[in-house]
Amino acid sequence: MRKQIPITTPSLPPLTEFITYLEDIWESGIVTNNGHYHQEFEKALCEYLKIPYLSIFTNGTLPLTVALQSLQITGEVITTPYSFVATTHVIEYNGLTPVFVDVDYETCNISPEKIEAAITPKTSAIMAVHCYGNPCKINEITEIVNKYGLKVIYDAAHCFGIEISGKSILEYGDISTLSFHATKVFNTFEGGALICRDKETKAKIDKMKNFGFAGETEVTMPGINGKMDEIRAAFGLLQLKYLDTEIKKRTKIAKLYQENLKNILGINYFQEMENVKYNYSYFPVFINEQEYGKSRDELYEKLKKEWVFARRYFYPLISEFLPYKDLPSSNIKNLPNANKLSREILCLPMYANLEQDDVERICEIINNFAEEK
Repeated sequence: MRKQIPITTPSLPPLTEFITYLEDIWESGIVTNNGHYHQEFEKALCEYLKIPYLSIFTNGTLPLTVALQSLQITGEVITTPYSFVATTHVIEYNGLTPVFVDVDYETCNISPEKIEAAITPKTSAIMAVHCYGNPCKINEITEIVNKYGLKVIYDAAHCFGIEISGKSILEYGDISTLSFHATKVFNTFEGGALICRDKETKAKIDKMKNFGFAGETEVTMPGINGKMDEIRAAFGLLQLKYLDTEIKKRTKIAKLYQENLKNILGINYFQEMENVKYNYSYFPVFINEQEYGKSRDELYEKLKKEWVFARRYFYPLISEFLPYKDLPSSNIKNLPNANKLSREILCLPMYANLEQDDVERICEIINNFAEEK
């Protein structure tokens, strides 16, 4: 049997180094509740990411939930159908109405023109996604929210370390959120963070993720338990030591894919922006069936037969799932680009330890499959 190539594998630091952190935690007896490593991890993240205020969470979905609560969002939230389903679930869980608008085909991100057309008196916020770590049209979205007095939350789950002209992508919008899930460039097994603009908002968010406690015997607001434990916070601190090396490896893999795929008719990939520092969290390709001669799903199945496990991110669209398919904004006629992308994009295996021979094998399968009758 040929070697299996998964869509991704988590980056893990040397176990011997992590044991030192575990021994310290065991000695202290403090495993949660804003302990030493929790505090140090938040400080280290702010420094690495070049941001002023950040609050870490036990997963990547809770920061989105708390973001909506902390901004007191009501009514309708305009969002994208082309994302992981958690982006819309948090809107629904907060008792709000998600309103889907189409995306730009070239970027896979929410279309500013479609946002403006969907605004109603009930609209209070936009939840946009920097899909695959590819930046949204931030300037256009900023103009819209300023014009209509709306809030904007960026789901930046794919964006750890990404910068635009030297500025963190997390600096934009009212709030941005990160995911530290095992599949991400930077992981703490499970985890996430919420990035805000001032210390007052940070203090409010920290209360909200700890049941609303303002002291030992005082609760000042409804809250949840969203705290990250000491073990994962320590793991995150250790991960940061190796992250730049991991991203360099990913960059090399992405360039190798680009070089090997550039002459295959019907196989296209993102054209990178010169002012953006990418993290190469994913490597999506656009399959033009007419030019390539095979559909995306046919290629997906072919790769699987060869023990290469690519993924159809994002398929189906969120708007096609049972909880949302009957919303007026889920009408497929309103979402032509998102629908097209969900049936054309295939994310190829991408992780720091993916070997050059494996990348070349994947590209060879893609090239040869186009020639099969």
